[in-house]
Amino acid sequence: MSFVETDVQKELRASVAKLAARYNYTDYVLPRAREGRPLTELWREAGELGFLGVNLPAEYGGGAGIYELALVQEELAAQGAGLLLVVVSPAICGTVIARYGTEQQRQRWLPGIADGSKIMAFGITEPDAGSNSHRITTTARRDGDDWILSGQKVFVSGVDQADAVLIVARTEDHRTGKLKPALFIVPTDARNFEAQRIEMDIVEPDHQFTLFLDEVRLPADALLGEEDAALLQLFAGLNPERVLGASMAIGMGRYALARAAEYANQRQVWKVPIGAHQGLSHPLAQIKIELELAKLMMQKAAVLYDSGDDVGAGEAANMAKYAAAEASIRALDQAIQTHGGSGLTKEYGLASMLAASRISRIAPVSREMILNFVAQHSLGLPKSY
Repeated sequence: MSFVETDVQKELRASVAKLAARYNYTDYVLPRAREGRPLTELWREAGELGFLGVNLPAEYGGGAGIYELALVQEELAAQGAGLLLVVVSPAICGTVIARYGTEQQRQRWLPGIADGSKIMAFGITEPDAGSNSHRITTTARRDGDDWILSGQKVFVSGVDQADAVLIVARTEDHRTGKLKPALFIVPTDARNFEAQRIEMDIVEPDHQFTLFLDEVRLPADALLGEEDAALLQLFAGLNPERVLGASMAIGMGRYALARAAEYANQRQVWKVPIGAHQGLSHPLAQIKIELELAKLMMQKAAVLYDSGDDVGAGEAANMAKYAAAEASIRALDQAIQTHGGSGLTKEYGLASMLAASRISRIAPVSREMILNFVAQHSLGLPKSY
């Protein structure tokens, strides 16, 4: 891979950064987040400019790859305007539909996902399953040509903005009697589909929901792709999810570091700006290095994924997400420390962003599960769970 981006990629970065500067954190994102309002205007304009679906096939409104979508997310987040649903709608759902959906499903969903006029959420986590997807109890059974879904999902992002949710359920294998995973596109206005907002203690513009599916009837074409290939289809969306999660964390870290450097250059308590003191300059320099290292692994993961190396991309995507989360949290914490007491004020908004950056250590996959993955798959150590 080349570490020199093409002119097209550089131009994309510049264009996204220009858009994000108009929808920046202090003037646009934070006020709406405090009011519990989604970033609708930014989403709409990003879609109109063709940024949201760059990873999708050209015939549906895209034409590039996960690398370019990660680039978009990083530059948005570097202005404090990262879009959580970019991780979900085009990266997870759009990728899976593009790879495994029928032509009818692609035509129905991908153009809208690409231009932002349609949003698809993603439901996999359950209250009693957590990171153990083998314990998923949401089930789908056939009733003639229809499917009947029953179960519960938790921590599903952006359901109030979504047209549908890609639900991970399980169907019975009549040959073995065992349950196997399957993916279903469930419209949010389906009968017996209920979404309840979860009250979170962080300042975010996107809300989390618990979903209740009580005998939700779906047509045959709600099944995404092949019933027997659902596990393969699922992992096709999880690697992009990790790459995009990493890019968002890196962007937030860049935002925090820029604010810290700016303040450290301006603030003067003794005879020189506080940034001249190594007690502040060295931690910020370390964070700069850590963010750049995380970004390199994120770029590697994206390139491997776009080249078709799913195995290599899986390892790199997990490592990138781990590194990006840790660097992002450190960046926000040090930015607050650099500002002193001002770092905890509403004026700067850094404390609220620290809470938001903390999410990256938990979702879309926890730090501990990434360490499990690396220990088992990269080091060949015994499985611990």
